[in-house]
Amino acid sequence: MNVFVLDTNKKPQNPVHPAKARLLLSEEKAAVFRQYPFTIILKEEIGVNPQALRVKIDPGSKTSGIAVTDDATGEIVFAMQLEHRGQQIKNDLESRRAIRRSRRNRKTRYRKPRFENRIRPEGWLAPSLKSRVHNIETWVNRLCRFSNIQAISMELVRFDMQKILNPEISGVEYQQGALSGYEVREYLLEKWGRTCAYCGKTNLPLEIEHILPKSKGGSNRVSNLTLACTECNQKKGNRPIDIFLSKRPELLKRIQARAKAPLKDAAAVNSTRWDLFRTLKETGLPVEIGSGGLTKFNRTIRGLSKTHWLDAACVGKSTPEKLFQTDKAVLIVKANGHGSRQMCRVNTFGFPRTKAKSRKKKVNGFQTGDIAKAIVTSGKKVGTYIGRVAVRKSGFFNIKTRETTIQGINWKYCHMLHMSDGYSYNI
Repeated sequence: MNVFVLDTNKKPQNPVHPAKARLLLSEEKAAVFRQYPFTIILKEEIGVNPQALRVKIDPGSKTSGIAVTDDATGEIVFAMQLEHRGQQIKNDLESRRAIRRSRRNRKTRYRKPRFENRIRPEGWLAPSLKSRVHNIETWVNRLCRFSNIQAISMELVRFDMQKILNPEISGVEYQQGALSGYEVREYLLEKWGRTCAYCGKTNLPLEIEHILPKSKGGSNRVSNLTLACTECNQKKGNRPIDIFLSKRPELLKRIQARAKAPLKDAAAVNSTRWDLFRTLKETGLPVEIGSGGLTKFNRTIRGLSKTHWLDAACVGKSTPEKLFQTDKAVLIVKANGHGSRQMCRVNTFGFPRTKAKSRKKKVNGFQTGDIAKAIVTSGKKVGTYIGRVAVRKSGFFNIKTRETTIQGINWKYCHMLHMSDGYSYNI
């Protein structure tokens, strides 16, 4: 992962290798401008025209891959994996709705229905879906500020929901369904994590296997299909899964539960793809789209492994013949949101269980979510800690590191590294 460079006027320059960035910092020719993604700003003006770069996106339901590539050289300049919080938003909204309805039932015997003011605008998306679009939009705009992005490529994922459910569907059976999309095999590879359902082996040829064999009345519905290696497939034969795994009840229960898992991830990607495309077009940059099949083809012929960020680097026809990365680090970004507007926490019955929170977000210049470095020089907690801060009115903060949470760190020991922006970071 290269380091982004800005000139004295905060205009993007060519990204540099981390070693060169360290040299510029040690020679005091540059200063740290931003911690995540790591960006430096030069102290002297240079008249260099930066190389045009392309940002490439592989959108997903839970995790999206983003890569910045140089089409001229084939270098992957920057790579990141963006973890969405759509499911958390859905759970929070459902919890809030249950509490609200419970409160209304207790306090209002009858409430007149108000449907006329609940009209949704055209193109409306649920908040849990819209957050995925906003996350990608935020990071595309950031990368455009820190590098000379001149084009965008995105994978326009299309899952054929009806064909996933019934592979033999055709003609008028579709009615209003989409006629093109991922094949069932591609969907099963994603659903079962490219592993054999019975032995857990990876990196070997996998076959589509019927959980209830067709000779015993099984169908081709996706809920009756799984993946198995040749050895396990032959060993199972035409036996039902409950007989084949009679001595392994835990594995049997896990496979049956996973087989019946809903298609909500595929539906989420389908729902957001066009809204994301329109959002990227509004940046004013040319947007190239590519299919999932083309992404897989590009990745296969280049001999690359299956990861979100490598999928992103292989999106579209503009993918260079050779892709390489000088620094192997990949930034892992998780969306956390910007906190809650709820004045006080409530219990399961909807009654307040905490005091109303203070209107002041910041305490001594810090707010919850900031990434800070605490150098404690005295007391029982002597040491250096780097992590996410949870502020307290008393001035004694909690710092959550990778390993544990250290409580009661005086704010005077803390030094700001990265201000809260709704995301947490890891490498």
